[in-house]
Amino acid sequence: MGGLSSILTVLLVVLAIGAFVVFYFVGSAIQLWMQAIFSGTRVSLLSIVFMRFRKVSPKLIVEAKIMAVKAGIEISTDELESHFLAGGNVLRVVQALIAADKANIPLAFKRAAAIDLAGRDVRQAVQMSVNPKVIETPKVSAIAKDGIQLMALTRVTVRANIDRLVGGAGEETVLARVGEGIVSTIGSARSHKDVLENPDTISKRVLEKGLDSGTAFEILSIDIADVDVGENIGANLETDRAEADKKIAQAKAEERRAMAIAAEQEMKARVQEMRAKVVEAEALVPQAMAEAFRSGNLGVMDYYKMKNVVADTHMRESIGGAGQGPQKA
Repeated sequence: MGGLSSILTVLLVVLAIGAFVVFYFVGSAIQLWMQAIFSGTRVSLLSIVFMRFRKVSPKLIVEAKIMAVKAGIEISTDELESHFLAGGNVLRVVQALIAADKANIPLAFKRAAAIDLAGRDVRQAVQMSVNPKVIETPKVSAIAKDGIQLMALTRVTVRANIDRLVGGAGEETVLARVGEGIVSTIGSARSHKDVLENPDTISKRVLEKGLDSGTAFEILSIDIADVDVGENIGANLETDRAEADKKIAQAKAEERRAMAIAAEQEMKARVQEMRAKVVEAEALVPQAMAEAFRSGNLGVMDYYKMKNVVADTHMRESIGGAGQGPQKA
């Protein structure tokens, strides 16, 4: 009896486990299968059961299938499972397809799945195609030909281009291109007054350049929200240039002054050297006279005559200096 009771216990445990497994794999599958049938969607019971073995969420796939069928969009279960296994957002793709269908925007499941797998929000892209988005650029600074700085603030209205969402550039590229167009337009203006009088010329020229090529957006309009006058950059540059020229001239003048001082010092040194030589020569005169007296080449009368000549020369110089004094005064 004891062995029989243990066998019965094991059987009960096995039956309980089997019932749990059947309920887990089949019970919920039956519930989803019935939900699909009542919703008018064809999903086989075995397909729902095997989804768990393929590590696919049956509830998500069935609900997405029901949502698509109710919206009148035919999507196979295999396509939904493949997108799920690829790491995509199944519900977001289905919602994007429904929104595109309601807005009469041609969008196939493969393209929507590719956009989703590329990391872009395909549902938001469809919404942006229906309801364009306004992107406000930061203030762009540019300088007109007259040297006046202008700062422009623009609002760019863009619409998503679904065909270029995969591989197309984003908002940053659009903003950069618009900023470049504003700078070139203001820079080509003769006067800043021309831009202030006709700010729409900026948007017209920017739109003519086709800045949305290669991007995931289509530019609908570029509106100039505000234009502010900045500094007189041209005058500042001229002032800086004049200041630089002034410093260069001062440096050259200082160089010439230093050279003049050096030349003056050199001249003074030469004069001192000449004076020293004169003093040295004058010191040799008495010796020469003494030698002349000893050799008989110079007599006493000759000496006195020379002294008289020197005295007369000093007297004439003093008289000439006294005569020039009043004239100078």
